[in-house]
Amino acid sequence: MTDRRDPDRNDWDSTAYDGSHSFVYEYGADVVDLLDPQPDERILDLGCGTGHLTDRIAGSAAEVVGVDRSAEMIGEARASYPAHEFRRADAREFTASKPFDAVFSNAALHWIDDQDAVCERVVDALRPGGRFVAELGGAGNVAAIVAAVAAESTARGYEPPADPWYFPTVGEHAARLEAHGFEVRYATLFDRPTELDGGDDGLRAWLRMFGDRLLGSIPDDRRSAVVDGVADRLRDELYDDGTWTADYRRLRFVAGSQST
Repeated sequence: MTDRRDPDRNDWDSTAYDGSHSFVYEYGADVVDLLDPQPDERILDLGCGTGHLTDRIAGSAAEVVGVDRSAEMIGEARASYPAHEFRRADAREFTASKPFDAVFSNAALHWIDDQDAVCERVVDALRPGGRFVAELGGAGNVAAIVAAVAAESTARGYEPPADPWYFPTVGEHAARLEAHGFEVRYATLFDRPTELDGGDDGLRAWLRMFGDRLLGSIPDDRRSAVVDGVADRLRDELYDDGTWTADYRRLRFVAGSQST
């Protein structure tokens, strides 16, 4: 194992994702409602994770295909929901054998640096007049956590990461979608403070699950000490009565593809 991790990936533990981090897909139920899937529609779940929201969409009698880059996530999704189709594919490179009525994504797009490639793939996957419905981290998402990691890293002589995730403003992301021919019909940026499971260990568990990019410059054998320092820095701000609350902000949108 090397001390530096690939900045373009995260090491996913599908069991922990479904356990102490289940809030990721549980909050996604509202995005499925925004999608409003209809019977017999063909829908792509982009960044499907372990497939829980794919299954929820399928409950509307839509035909759903789940796609994720992580082999661990796809393996868990196939085991849990064998009746649905899941494919391992990169959101920047996938192709559709036949067009979809809608592309759905929850808590996945902010992991991808090349958003233009994603938009191109989604445009190609949608039928004319189809819709792209998604939620991702928005501007200011987990800003306190990112700042504390940067401060602790710097104090210990490590280079803090620059923009580890894609967290756009409404204007930034709407402009990107429009540049690829989408019509943005709805977009909102909102605060969503999110309680973390695990009691006193909640923030540490969150960083173990999601923090590969954030902690990328720190050798594996030094990470525990850095994470403890981050927790100390954030305790007064984000910890109360035995529970950590992450300072989430989310961007949610509905965009339509060109009808002709």
